[in-house]
Amino acid sequence: MADTALSARRMPGPRLAGWIVLHVVIVLGAVVMFFPFLWTLITSISPGVGLTVTPALWPENPSLSAYETLFTELPFARVVGNSLLLAVITTVVQLVTSSTAAYAFSRLPFRGAGIVFSVYLATMMIPLQVLIVPLFVELKTFGLLNTYLGALLPTFASAFGIFLLRQAINQVPRELDEAATLDGAGHFRIFWTIILPNIRPALATLTVFAFMGSWNSFLWPLVVLRTPELQTLPIALASLQGQYTTEWDVIMAGSVVSILPMLALYIFAQKYVIQGVASSGIK
Repeated sequence: MADTALSARRMPGPRLAGWIVLHVVIVLGAVVMFFPFLWTLITSISPGVGLTVTPALWPENPSLSAYETLFTELPFARVVGNSLLLAVITTVVQLVTSSTAAYAFSRLPFRGAGIVFSVYLATMMIPLQVLIVPLFVELKTFGLLNTYLGALLPTFASAFGIFLLRQAINQVPRELDEAATLDGAGHFRIFWTIILPNIRPALATLTVFAFMGSWNSFLWPLVVLRTPELQTLPIALASLQGQYTTEWDVIMAGSVVSILPMLALYIFAQKYVIQGVASSGIK
């Protein structure tokens, strides 16, 4: 902060004014982005406050009763566990499948690789809603409805993940591969000891995206998971809203619980996410 203030004092007048305006805009943008989360947090500790009543910046009688209701009267701990299990498995499997496929597309040229990669990327333009019925019929045929495996199978491969990691692998100098090959290293050793350590920012970026996609997934778990014991967090939050009355403090408490893991993961991996997006050439 001292260095920033010293640099600001050394700036000429017009440049200093622009610097001040820029930082004011950044601060205002941060406040606007943070306010919905703050409102959610305040509402969750304000019993009886609805969305039509604006809660004070600090409630007069704050209470954690909404969180107590969430975890005692509802099987919310099981719901959080379900979402965490699916998100972790999805993330780990996507890291494995995306990294190995990206290595094949980048380092193992074969006839028609460009066409195959283009067709694979084209699948990103197909919305999930179009695939719901075929996937449902397929899983019903194999008896995988209302199972964790049925919810996980469509998430095991990611066209975006392969694209992201392929771009990152392309940035790794091929001279490293050639040097390792001269030392007798095979493809697996090159992949494990050279490629993966050099694409850690891209791997961290994919980790955040894969975990976030699974954690926030609503439509597919809603279709394939039928029993309350297997429900995920977004479905459980939607079920908290009643037809005539809604306990908004309980819903907001559930929203806070759903936000915290993603917030912690992003804060931990923020530096790597920025590096990964920059190094992979995604604009």
